[in-house]
Amino acid sequence: MKSRLALSALFISVTLCLASCTSPSAKTESGPIRIVASTNVYGDIARRIGGDLVDVASIIGDSTKDPHGYTANAHDRLLISQADIVIENGGGYDSFVGTMMSTTRKDLVKLNAVDLSGYATGSAHDDDHAHDAQGNRFNEHVWYDVPTVERITTALVSALSERNPSGSATFRANGDSFASELRNLRDTAVALASAHRGRSIAITEPVPLYLLESSGLVNLTPAAFSDAIEQGTDVPPSVLAQMLELFSKRSVGAFFSNEQTGGAQTEIVVAAAKTNGIPVVPIAETLPPGENYIGWMTKNLAAISDALAG
Repeated sequence: MKSRLALSALFISVTLCLASCTSPSAKTESGPIRIVASTNVYGDIARRIGGDLVDVASIIGDSTKDPHGYTANAHDRLLISQADIVIENGGGYDSFVGTMMSTTRKDLVKLNAVDLSGYATGSAHDDDHAHDAQGNRFNEHVWYDVPTVERITTALVSALSERNPSGSATFRANGDSFASELRNLRDTAVALASAHRGRSIAITEPVPLYLLESSGLVNLTPAAFSDAIEQGTDVPPSVLAQMLELFSKRSVGAFFSNEQTGGAQTEIVVAAAKTNGIPVVPIAETLPPGENYIGWMTKNLAAISDALAG
């Protein structure tokens, strides 16, 4: 009798363990795949590819938060701890995500856009060591680079299909549809380059530079100016004078200003551009309200075309 009771207890114990002690790496298809993105740009891309089979949360979803200096809170840490997939930009842009992921479970899938871009050398997670192939400080704003977004799309389709194999056909179809729209963006940039290749422009920060360069445009902004604006430090007077001279001499055909950052020196150069009849084009770092990625980039390309049409 005691032997039967012992065997029965052992059976119950093993059954409970199988029910509640499943390996963290086991695939589950019982609910939506939980994705956490550092910004709503990547959140929108993930939602487009995952559709109804994913639950997406974006840590930074509006223009009032600066990813460069953002400090994670308890809610952010909870989101990361419950995520199946985390999408970060990398390159020092959203380092708060890497800090939170350092203590997460082993099966968490981490997608780093800068790593996927293939453009940076050194550490893609440390802003002090991320450089391009020429050794220059790396432009980490890779969501403005359509080829990088294409690589993110491929990585997402793969990661989602691995997590939920029965949904792989949906993920592939959504990914193919999104990739087709990305190719349309590329074609638009090629057309702009054909019409305006070699035209000079200026910027406050390198945020839109990938898109501008793919459109055939040449950036004349002094590097010391855009670096200072991006880092939130004062622009040296001599560098500010060089910047203002671009407008007074009408050396550039358009000026692209980050509308999510600002300051007295930014206001000075914006005013100088307008005074000299240089079109000022506002650009943003995060997805504007009511927009999706494709619509947003389509409008950005249209704004480039309009600015250079004069």
